[in-house]
Amino acid sequence: MITPIAAQGDAPSPSGEGTTAPLTAGTDRVRFAGLVFRRLPSGLGSAQVTLEWKDGRRFVGKAEGVSSSWADLRLAVEATIKALAEFSSHRDVFELVGVKSIRAFDANVIMVSVMGRREGQRKQLVGCRIAEADPLEGAVLATLQATNRLIGPSTD
Repeated sequence: MITPIAAQGDAPSPSGEGTTAPLTAGTDRVRFAGLVFRRLPSGLGSAQVTLEWKDGRRFVGKAEGVSSSWADLRLAVEATIKALAEFSSHRDVFELVGVKSIRAFDANVIMVSVMGRREGQRKQLVGCRIAEADPLEGAVLATLQATNRLIGPSTD
């Protein structure tokens, strides 16, 4: 089963495939451009996450492994981390600490914890996202929320 997912705010195309929207000019953060998740009859799953920079360059990360509701979240996060590694030319290193779906404030919330390392310094990063319709997309967006604190624009 293939589940293409459009970037947040995009309307799906009539064919049901995911779409992407042009980025807003002047944005200084890598953006979610799409997610394709496949569940195979063998019990394996694969996630492919596409991120986009403001100049239109795209960065793709892929992860494969055993499929289950919990493992699928993990695969989505791992694919996002691989796409971020491509984006940063492997300058930034991210390691997944954990991902969890919890019920809070009458909503399903995806929480992601990532250990980030840049120039030898380690920092634990946490992101969360309400999983409105799709927990896998929520996992990708929570990962970006966490990691944008490290790879976002300089505050100097």
